[in-house]
Amino acid sequence: MIESSLSKLEQLVSDLVQQKQELLETNEQLSAELALAKDENESLQLTLMEQEEKQGATAARIQALVERASPVNA
Repeated sequence: MIESSLSKLEQLVSDLVQQKQELLETNEQLSAELALAKDENESLQLTLMEQEEKQGATAARIQALVERASPVNA
């Protein structure tokens, strides 16, 4: 009986060690994916800022053209 219990305990410990290893590998993979997602997010934010600057400059140019094209109220 003790031998059977010891054998079951060894199997449980072995299963837990294997599960821990799998979880560590999954955690490592998820950490790498998170790092990539953060880099992509930062890149997208920079691109968005650049586009907003260009849109602002374009809007200013359009406004200047509209003002030039509008009749002068004198």
